[in-house]
Formats: sequence, structure tokens, C-alpha cells
Amino acid sequence: MARIVCHHLVLPLKSSSSILLRSNKSLQYCPNLLIETSHLVGFRRRFSTAKISMSLKAGIVGLPNVGKSTLFNAVVENGKAQAANFPFCTIEPNVGVVAVPDHRLHVLSDLSKSKRAVPASIEFVDIAGLVKGASQGEGLGNKFLSHIREVDSILQVVRCFEDNDIVHVNGKVDPKSDIDVINLELIFSDLDQIEKRLEKLKKSKVKDSQTKVKEESEKSALELVQEALVDGKPARSVPLKDYEKDAIKHLCLLTMKPIIYVANVAESDLAVPESNTYVKEVMNLASELQSGLVTISAQVESELTELPSDERTEYLKSLGVDESGLGNLIRETYSLLGLQTYFTSGEKETKAWTILAGMTAPQAAGVIHSDFEKGFIRAETVAYNDFVAAGSLAAAREKGLLRSEGKDYVVKEGDVMLFRFNV
Repeated sequence: MARIVCHHLVLPLKSSSSILLRSNKSLQYCPNLLIETSHLVGFRRRFSTAKISMSLKAGIVGLPNVGKSTLFNAVVENGKAQAANFPFCTIEPNVGVVAVPDHRLHVLSDLSKSKRAVPASIEFVDIAGLVKGASQGEGLGNKFLSHIREVDSILQVVRCFEDNDIVHVNGKVDPKSDIDVINLELIFSDLDQIEKRLEKLKKSKVKDSQTKVKEESEKSALELVQEALVDGKPARSVPLKDYEKDAIKHLCLLTMKPIIYVANVAESDLAVPESNTYVKEVMNLASELQSGLVTISAQVESELTELPSDERTEYLKSLGVDESGLGNLIRETYSLLGLQTYFTSGEKETKAWTILAGMTAPQAAGVIHSDFEKGFIRAETVAYNDFVAAGSLAAAREKGLLRSEGKDYVVKEGDVMLFRFNV
């Protein structure tokens, strides 16, 4: 095991690391850095560095028999197949980590002659089917709700197809009723949690002025949210100030999470979903609830898993669509959460990194490693299209397309970046 020691920072490195020492003070980051994360403090990860920079978790929910588990199994299998060098894993029987499909990753990898391409990833959680009364313990009740609290966004599958062989839990296909059932259960759960928290705050005997101010902010925010919930509106609809949002963040309110409605249609409706009256209804509801919407066919997604990867595109085209449901789901999730992608690319590795839109260069560097942000000097940056046009990072530099950006630079979608920093 090789080690680099620089000003009291010890980085245990794998032999394949390509980190370079500069004047014993600054380090140049290349994307092939493999660090033993157990030795690093403040490293932002839920998974190992080989998988993801920012952990994304989406919970797939829905009533029984709406196609929820079929969709989960299909997108997880598709996600595994689309990344040749991406380590698929199933953490639990109902949790799968899949690659984020992005053709740019492989274009950059080919141009840089990288030994491997590492995509960003997203974790899908297949949460048990919800039934009316879950907030009072019906079905899996609290277990179901606790799983939702752990995700960043909710993908609510809504049945928009007729099939006499698949019985709807409520006896008929009714998207609005399905959506109302789940939304009300989430609201009831949040109301119960808020009532308990307000009661606790009421009994608080804190004398510290700073803590008291925080509790007052939390109390006022919870009362505003409570009022909205009683009116049947989700917590995310309440125009809270940033400090109020921070004050109640620890409660992980279910209706505060962004929702994407997944209209599950028959294969015949996939190309023209707007012709499906059920889909139209979901579209209107999604608009009213300020939520995302994706139309998908769990049946088609399942059939795709049985085809070789080179035949999937042709099959989709024969149905009148250009992209799989997985791509649509992930794109909508990124949009809803305000996320974007930047890349690092070198001979050993080309990697996609997920960041929040609006992040500065130091913040983007910090997604890789907290010390990259702390000791940030500058970022050598080239736009994806310019990189491709030039053919390589070296050629981009020769043509003046590679820019040197400072701490105030806001990273753009698709930027290819090389960070320099001090430690």
C-alpha cells in the first residue's frame, strides 16, 4: 500500500491511483483516485467511491397491483445492463442500485481511452404496496411509512391500464382515487408527527436563548404546515423561509418530499399516452399538485430485460418511442431535485458526478472529497461539446477551449473538469 504524506494529511492510496504531488503542497486531481474511505473524515458518500458521488434514493410506491414491483424489477435489470463496468448490487430484496444512463460518459471515455467508465447511480427502493389506513397501522403501516422517510423523492405508480386478469385493489381503475389514498395517508402521518412534536415543544423548558429562537422558528413553521395539511395540501406547498425549512428538516415530513407520478400504461398507449383518458387525469392532478409526471409501461420495461442490449433500441423504435422508461424516470428525478452532471476524464477512468444545479467549482470538487473543496485553487474546465470537438483534453488546451476557473465559477451541465487544490 503506497501512501502520500502532505502537510499532516495521510492518504492511503491504491497502487492504481493517479494523484500527483505538486511542490509538496498542492495536489492535482485526476478521476482515477481510489481512496480508502475509512481513513477520510467528512467524505460525502453513502456508497463507495466507485459508485456514486452524491447518494440519490427514490422510493417506488403505489397501491397493490398497479405494476409497482414489475416496474422496479425491470428498471433495476435495465440499469444493470446499461453499464458494462458498473457494479450492480442488490442491498436488500427490494433495493437496487442502477446506473444513470448517459451516452456522454462513453463518448468521453472513448476519446480519453479510459480503462473504465463509471456512471452516476441512483438507488431505487421498492416499497411495499400501500393500503388505506396505513397511517393507523393497516397493511405494513408504519414500516411502509418509515421506508418513505428515507428517500429523496417518491415515484408514485398509478395504474392507467385495463386488464381483467389483474384485479385492482379497489375494484376498478381510478387514478384520482389511487392518488388520493396515498396522499391522504402521507398527510395523516405528517399530522400525527407534527402534533407530537408541537406537544414536545410546548413542554420544553429550554432557557438558552439561541435554542429558544430555533424552537420558536420550528414551532411557527410546523403550525403553518399543519394548517396546510388540514386543508389537504402537502407540506411542500407551504412557502417557508429557508431557516424555517431547516428547523423542521429533522422530521423528514413525507409530504415535503417531491413526487413524480408514474402513469403505468399498456404497450399500445406508450407512443401516444395523451390518448389515454386515465393519463390525462393524472396529468391534470400532477399539474395541480406541482409534481412531476412520467408515462411508462412496466410491461414493456419487463420485456426489454429479456432482449440483448443491442436489440432494445430497435424494439423501442418499433413501439414509437426513443427511450426506455428508466431514462425518463431518472431525467425527471434529476429535474425535480434540481440536479445536474459534470465529468472527470483521464486514461484510467472517466466518471460522471451528480451535483446540485448552481454549485460552484469548489462545492463540486467537494462532492469528490471534502479536502478538494477546502483547499480549492482552481478548476480547469472545458464544456462537453468543446471537449468532443477538440478530441482530447490536451487538444482542448492547445485550442484555448480549456478554461481556468476560480472559486466563484458556477458549474454547468456537462462540464469536464480537472481540480487543483492545496492541503
